[in-house]
Amino acid sequence: MITAVDTSVLIDVFGADARFGLPSANALRLCLNEGAVVACGVVWGETRAAFSSDEDFLRALHTLGVGFSAQTEQAATLAGITWKKYRARGGKRGRVIADFLIGAHAASQCDRLLTRDRGYYKKYFGSLVVVDPSA
Repeated sequence: MITAVDTSVLIDVFGADARFGLPSANALRLCLNEGAVVACGVVWGETRAAFSSDEDFLRALHTLGVGFSAQTEQAATLAGITWKKYRARGGKRGRVIADFLIGAHAASQCDRLLTRDRGYYKKYFGSLVVVDPSA
């Protein structure tokens, strides 16, 4: 079982978020017990921004057991197609392509996505299994 993790969950855990920190940590632990947990380049970059150094960031991800998963050409193409459909349906710029890259990576390269943003991902990546720690 390969679980892609979204930035929100990692930030919950690393920032010890008062509301979502513990549920996100528990869900992450469950996913790690069931297989690999990976972050795509977008999540990797967004999460890195929360740390003061590369060393602290890499130590934290490796301590958790979260690996890096490069996005395939197929996943990036799926993100572009899905984002184009979203925009054609009147979608606002509030959802930038990064969100679609995360969803497409999880949908085409992983078995599920660990995220608190279930409504959006379920709507645009309908077959994607979403694990929501806040549910």
